[in-house]
Amino acid sequence: MTDTLFLTSDEVDGLATPAEYVDVVREGYRQRGEGAPALPRQTFRNENPDGKLTNYSTILPDTGAMGGYVYTSGFSGPNAWFVTPLFDAESGEPIALIDGASMNPFKTGAAGAVAVDALSRDDARTLAVIGSGAQARGQLHATTTVRDFESVRVFSPTPENRETFAAEFDDHLDASVEAVDSSAAAVTGADVVITATKAADPVFDGDDLEPGTHVTAMGQYTPGRRELDTTTIERATYVPDLRDRVTQDAGSFLAALEEGVVDEDHVHAELGEVVAGTAPGRTSDDEITVFDSGGTGIETVAAGYMLYEKALEEGLGTELPIAPASEALTGRLPSE
Repeated sequence: MTDTLFLTSDEVDGLATPAEYVDVVREGYRQRGEGAPALPRQTFRNENPDGKLTNYSTILPDTGAMGGYVYTSGFSGPNAWFVTPLFDAESGEPIALIDGASMNPFKTGAAGAVAVDALSRDDARTLAVIGSGAQARGQLHATTTVRDFESVRVFSPTPENRETFAAEFDDHLDASVEAVDSSAAAVTGADVVITATKAADPVFDGDDLEPGTHVTAMGQYTPGRRELDTTTIERATYVPDLRDRVTQDAGSFLAALEEGVVDEDHVHAELGEVVAGTAPGRTSDDEITVFDSGGTGIETVAAGYMLYEKALEEGLGTELPIAPASEALTGRLPSE
């Protein structure tokens, strides 16, 4: 038997700061850039009832952990359920099982912030956020730890949502945060643009991007759905989280590919390669860059292991005994 620490969503909520998430996720992508294995998401869809089961995984050898994310959404209700199993990268023993709901926006936001740090101009001061949900909040919390923004403009189609979002962060951040009434008003003149939506169609016009803008898109990872138009993809140095997912589920890139404005060689590098320095990032102040985030086990395992270590320090969690196969795989019937 080995004791595996179970952590509830409430226990990990607030356990780490956005900056701490960014630091460990950056280190995770550095390991990926130097060869750590990671698989893109796999999704199994169910028609009746409508739902899906999704998983992705990675090994971070320098962190000493491996695992990933398994989650469901839909089926008999509107909810989603997130579970993160973590294993020791040397012994293979399970070390933690984490209810991943509360960490989700922060570890995903950290991946976006790592990209902003690696690909945006050092003097970026104006940020546009399109979206006002939990993921947009996570992106903004994390991204403001890597650049000293002076102005943040937020657009969401629902006026009440964008006004509430802006008011919340205007009180929280040193930057001035305002709601605007169109995506064009948010994007025009912005140094960094973040899209975190559920949109099926592009959420801004790529012609509105100024030279030198960085874009992080993280709201869509489904063929046939996209946040970015073909103009944005064509104009940009394109960096995904994982190269293998680009022709699998990167809807924005697939649309540009189908329209013939780019080919597969348009993929510049993975984010990990840029972070590790094995591929260049931004090469000029006028370059437009895009980070296309679909979610990976890299940020999940990096963040999960950090939370595990913090929970051990603070005495949080419940130990669950898990039997090794050498003890459990007996093959005996109950009566034997």
